Amino acid sequence: MAAVVLESLSVPRARPGAVVASTSRAVATSVPGCLTHGLISEFKGLRVACRSSRVSFVVQLTSGRVSRRRAVVCEAQNTALDVPDVTKETWKSLILESDKPVMVEFWAPWCGPCRMILPVIAKLSKTYEGKMKCFKLNTDQSPEIATQYGIRSIPTIIIFKNGEKKDAVIGAVPESALITSIEKFV
Repeated sequence: MAAVVLESLSVPRARPGAVVASTSRAVATSVPGCLTHGLISEFKGLRVACRSSRVSFVVQLTSGRVSRRRAVVCEAQNTALDVPDVTKETWKSLILESDKPVMVEFWAPWCGPCRMILPVIAKLSKTYEGKMKCFKLNTDQSPEIATQYGIRSIPTIIIFKNGEKKDAVIGAVPESALITSIEKFV
């Protein structure tokens, strides 16, 4: 699974009186408070919203027209980030003394690939709920544990069973690679 960072999105809008064709790949979206409609290609969790009235009007210098500013708003910002944290203080009770296999992602907030793989780990934690536990450990906040397990690059995902390190995957790998590792121990 590849993650893409959306830096900018051009949203075409319908002119007043124009008919917007709705296809399976595009959905006409009504914008509350705006006179026009935005057209967003098949992105679930995104909507077009007008910005506050204080900055809603901008004069375009080239055409002299006044237009409303719109923003694409993500309505599902924190849904995939539900992997609980483990720290130096909770390591023994949550990881080493667990009665189920445990997958731990060693990560840091500044690491792009770490943030890219986090939704995959959150998805796997839901898929294997009841069979395996998933946690993430911030290597900047708990460097002792990262050193203890020889973490030299992040993200590193380690699977523990009965308190012992069983398998390690280094880097932002595809979901299928993680499933292969998990299936050996579940």
